[in-house]
Amino acid sequence: MSTEERVTTLVDLMRHGEPVGGSRYRGQIDDPLSDTGWRQMRAAVGQHAPWDAIVSSPLRRCLDFAEDLAERLKLPLETDDRLMEIGFGVWQGKTHEEVTQFDPGLQQRFYRDPMSHRPEGAEGLGDFRARVVAAWNDILNRHAGRHVLIVCHAGVIRMVLAQTLEIPLSNLFRIKVGSAAITRIECAEQGEEFLGQLVFHGGAL
Repeated sequence: MSTEERVTTLVDLMRHGEPVGGSRYRGQIDDPLSDTGWRQMRAAVGQHAPWDAIVSSPLRRCLDFAEDLAERLKLPLETDDRLMEIGFGVWQGKTHEEVTQFDPGLQQRFYRDPMSHRPEGAEGLGDFRARVVAAWNDILNRHAGRHVLIVCHAGVIRMVLAQTLEIPLSNLFRIKVGSAAITRIECAEQGEEFLGQLVFHGGAL
């Protein structure tokens, strides 16, 4: 296949805005967006409408906005359970202060090496990678040649970046993902694979 014939797919990954209850290790707890979260996401998108389709995590802090945007822009909307946030085990639902109350270094050890210091009962990074990468590949195949918006979570965006840029899983949590931040990846089809290139990270449209 010549360079001119390669199919290029553009994907924008958008993290949800602030949920009700503020910052915490929310994981798969299904809290809705706060008023601030709605404002953050609407401001990040503005009046832009470059997409051909929207794919969303099923959790409300993503799906509520995705449904609203899809209706406003008259775009097809899909949900994919594999785009849910990583499960944080015993940390799930707790704030940073609650997690580190009895061990101030606990969070830092996790960020430095999440493979060895994950919370009790948390989803393994290998399992998380498997489901996110499977969803990512399916989306690229299903929407080849299009511009797609994926509304998801910080962990999902980190994992897609890790897969695209070959970042070790041990460094996963060194990637900062802000509320309602947008990451754009351009994927060029090469045979049965895709070559992904990071266009920008942590931006807005």
